[in-house]
Amino acid sequence: MHRVEHVMGFPVSLRIDDEHVPEGLVDAVYAWLREVDDRFSPFKADSEVSRLDRGEIRPGEVSADLDEVLGVCERYRVATGGAFDARLPRRGLDPCAVVKGWSVQRAAELLTAAGVRRFCLNAGGDVVVAGGPWRVGVRHPEHADQVCAVLELTEGAVATSARYERGEHIVDGRTGRPATGLLSVTVVAPTLTEADTAATAAFAMGPEGVTWAAAREGCEVYAVDAARRVRRTAGLPVAA
Repeated sequence: MHRVEHVMGFPVSLRIDDEHVPEGLVDAVYAWLREVDDRFSPFKADSEVSRLDRGEIRPGEVSADLDEVLGVCERYRVATGGAFDARLPRRGLDPCAVVKGWSVQRAAELLTAAGVRRFCLNAGGDVVVAGGPWRVGVRHPEHADQVCAVLELTEGAVATSARYERGEHIVDGRTGRPATGLLSVTVVAPTLTEADTAATAAFAMGPEGVTWAAAREGCEVYAVDAARRVRRTAGLPVAA
């Protein structure tokens, strides 16, 4: 089974290699991602995030899901000394750096809870897999038609933060300026919540973020800095 839909501003593809897929499961996966977009997008005026940012609901009144997302945001803000921050000056509350990985990880958990054993869920290049081996390409940060590494995973997630899709959109919360010390950071982790958030946080930190991400439990890192130097951890699951 293979399906692709455009959700949250990027293509989300789901491939399931199991012989039997429970009826309605794939619809439920995409319905969940659309629900997340409606509830947590800072670009939708009636979303829970937008209403919280305007003060129409108080922090103690948010849903359990948003409370969880904001908790992840705060943990990474503290862990990075403020480089990663969902509340940047003049930009309002924007938890998207956590929401994407968190929501897709939850979608993957819907699949595993339903008994699906082998799948690949790819959300705009950030990937969570089960039942591998699966081969995941890491896009070259300057050449869209090339990969600079191919990873092999049985279970887990891969996420990349870079400038090639949206320009200098990742801001170092310590300075308020775009982060420019790295061209791309790819993180492999047990969950996409961790991989996606850690990749964004490391990119915001600049070159020091590579060491920071590599020190996180269960994380492996592949990064290209502004001088085109490659930095990678010894345990990175590079395909043979």
